[in-house]
Amino acid sequence: MKKLLLATAVALSVGAAQAADFSLRVIGATSLPTGTLFQGVEFGGISGLDRAADGTYWAIADDRGGERGTPRFYNLSLDYDAAGFNGVAINSQTYMQRPDGTTFPSNARTVDPEGIRVAPNGNLYWSSEGNWNANAASRYQPFVREMTTSGVFVREFATPAMYNYVDNASTGGRNNKLFEALTVTPNGTIYTANEDALVQDGPLTSISNGSVVRLTALDPVSGAAGVQYAYELPPIPVDAVPGAPFGPDNGLPELLAISDTQFIAIERAFAFGVGNTIRLTLAEITADTTDVSGIASLTGADYTPMRRTLLLEMPITFEGITLDNIEAISWGKTLANGNRTLVLAADNNFSATQSTQFIALEIAPVPEPATYALLLAGLGLLSLARRHARR
Repeated sequence: MKKLLLATAVALSVGAAQAADFSLRVIGATSLPTGTLFQGVEFGGISGLDRAADGTYWAIADDRGGERGTPRFYNLSLDYDAAGFNGVAINSQTYMQRPDGTTFPSNARTVDPEGIRVAPNGNLYWSSEGNWNANAASRYQPFVREMTTSGVFVREFATPAMYNYVDNASTGGRNNKLFEALTVTPNGTIYTANEDALVQDGPLTSISNGSVVRLTALDPVSGAAGVQYAYELPPIPVDAVPGAPFGPDNGLPELLAISDTQFIAIERAFAFGVGNTIRLTLAEITADTTDVSGIASLTGADYTPMRRTLLLEMPITFEGITLDNIEAISWGKTLANGNRTLVLAADNNFSATQSTQFIALEIAPVPEPATYALLLAGLGLLSLARRHARR
């Protein structure tokens, strides 16, 4: 059993001065094969996952249009208990709508859905990386929007222009490296982050160097962007095999809020011919963390990044499970024994060599049940905040 220092984060969020170690136990995993159809459309590309109040899950596909169909999201039921993962049921499929009420085209790339989170009012927040194109007329900028659970557009948040595509070379966002991560804190603040460095902030991650991304707060009332913090990604842990058609990569595909200032971050690295390495880290905004929203370029700049603590490293094969392209994380249900769970999900890239993988993890105490109560209290902050907001 792998040890997880998640208790440190949760204890801080509930004001405890000290915390015990906890462990993550793999409950089980299940997969839906590439090519699975639902209502005649291929299911897959799951890049975001979040648990709804009724216990089902909202999942977003990163089909940009012009690939497998119209950009869409799903409602899922995940069947697991302490003994194992029993299966996944697809309950519904819904198309996201544009401000004019039309769906995104099914025959052209105009959006790249990545993150999805339940809003305190029951609506859904979702993020798009946009689509880079050298032709400005075919270029679509990244965004974070709110929609209803039927896909109807509600509003768009004012994300900083520094993320926008310019030329993919001298400044701005890099192709397919923008708003993957999306989360909502207990106080309702939305946070989004780019997957890998903006051009002006330095090189992408590699075997020899890490990179830095920006985590930006969005006000749930005004829709305006607020403070912004730097999160440092480490170098890629494993290189691709010799002769690989492309090099390895690393990125920040998702964040999951624990408190208003603490998050579980997924770091996902892929090396062709080797596989995926997944890291779960504790990302913290501390009193010393610099607001970098006014710093045009982080290259050579003087700032203090978010505190990063490695919680769990899952190598290519983890406890008997060959890891796929994990991009999503959500709180799961509470088990009959009172332990909370996490659920991870993989984006299969609609590839025949991959699958849509789901992994359930039990958060278990080691060995102090009294201290474990702090963990349950911390994890309960989010659901309490959501229930309060709906009143």
